[in-house]
This record gives sequence, C-alpha cells and structure tokens, in this order.
Amino acid sequence: MPPGLDVVSASPGAKGRHRASAAAVRGDWPVEADAGAEQFTRFTTEYAAQHRDRAISILQAGCTTAGSELDFAAVRTSGADLVISQVDDDSPAVREAAESRPELRSATLAELRQLPLAPRSLDIVQCSMLLHRIGNAELVLSRLVGALRPGGLLLLRSADRLSALGALDRMLPQFARVFAWRLARPGQPGPFPARYEPIVSARGIEAFASRHGLVIAHRQARRADSERMPAAAAARTLVASLSGGRFASSHDELHYVIRKPEDPDARVISDGTEPH
Repeated sequence: MPPGLDVVSASPGAKGRHRASAAAVRGDWPVEADAGAEQFTRFTTEYAAQHRDRAISILQAGCTTAGSELDFAAVRTSGADLVISQVDDDSPAVREAAESRPELRSATLAELRQLPLAPRSLDIVQCSMLLHRIGNAELVLSRLVGALRPGGLLLLRSADRLSALGALDRMLPQFARVFAWRLARPGQPGPFPARYEPIVSARGIEAFASRHGLVIAHRQARRADSERMPAAAAARTLVASLSGGRFASSHDELHYVIRKPEDPDARVISDGTEPH
C-alpha cells in the first residue's frame, strides 16, 4: 500500500477512514510497474470468495478500452461464478472498436447518462479508461456507483488530466491526435475523444469518493506501456519539462479499488491538506 494511505474497513459502529498526503492527492505516488495489473483480479477474487452463495454480477463499463487489468479467467479458476455485462459510450470510435472485436459484439452501446441501471444490482463495476473520453463523467460515475450493492467494488482505471501524456492528449489538435494514434496503434480504431473533465485526476476522484461516502481500498499511479512507443516516452518528458513540473511525468494512469460501504456511517476523511 502506498505511503500516506491508511484505510480502515467499515464495520458496525465504526467509520471507514482514509488519510492521504498532499502528494497522494496529486497522484504523485510511487509508480509500480506490474503489481497494479493484478490488484483488480485479487480484489475481485477475494470478493467472490466471500459470496460463494451466488453468482457475482460484473458490469464492464468502457469495455472497448478495458485491458487485462481484470483477469476473468483467473477469477473463474478460483471457483467463482461470474455474470458479466459490457457497456460503452455510443461514439464512432467505440462503435468501430466493438464491431472489430467479436467478444464485444454483444456489448450495449448507449448514452451512458441514460443507461438503465437498477439500484444495488451489481457486485462489481469495472470502469476502465472511460472517464477521460466522455462528457458528464461525474454523473455517469455516480450512476455506476448507485448500481453497486452495499459492499460492492468499483474498479477504476483512468487517465490523469494532470499527467504529462494526459495534458498532451487533451491539448493536441485533432489532426495531431489522429497522427499520433495511427503511429502508436496502426490499424486499431481510434482515437477516442479526449474530454478530460475535472474529475479525471487524483483530486477529482478522491473528492468524488468523499462526497459519496466511499472507501478507497487501493490506489496506484502507473505508467502506460510506452516502452514500445519511444515517441510517447519522449513526449511525456518534454511536456513535463516545459510545464515546469505542473504535469507529472512519473505516471499516466490512476488505478483505484473503491468500496461501497455496507456501514452507512463509513466515510472518507481527508487529512485536511489542500491538494494542488
């Protein structure tokens, strides 16, 4: 668990507690290369083991940009019965991506603000690389959280608008984004929209968690796989340097495991430090 993070699980008569240093609120945490890729799977497996009496309902929101951070096969190997639904925004890039991948052809593509979600109907929501590319991101995330059962998990992977690559992505003109996408991902549908609303940052996500009484069980800042994209690594360094460090070069993505408490008194408590 990164330094500065103190999470106490909610229990009857107790309050969930989360304390973060100013560096953690900025997202300037130790960057781990591989461990984070296993955390979503670990938390899902542990949750399923605690609820062996029923199938575990999982909603994969942002299914076209979800990677391997949640290994469904590994969770099923542990004996879990999973019922998985897939949804995404109905944008041209998403439609093209869904049509090009057979495993996504049954996914629901819709206006996510209006997607019918029954309250307390889901065990786990995996929201992967979705928030930065949609409008009304906080409203969409609120609806996803509202569909979680008490004790359920939000597995959140997001770009960071305050990272160097995030800043570059949202500031480049569209023709440059198209060129960069084709250079880095030849033949793949994209690029996806780059909206980057204020919630798409460590400060935004943690403020959201606080407002909704959620408990952050795990968080991590990670770099994207840029080893195969030297231009992306060079751009990250250049943007960070030109910004005087305002945009971080240490990471590109934020990973969170966020729990919806069973105890209605559980809440997130800041250490009172003003984030930057």
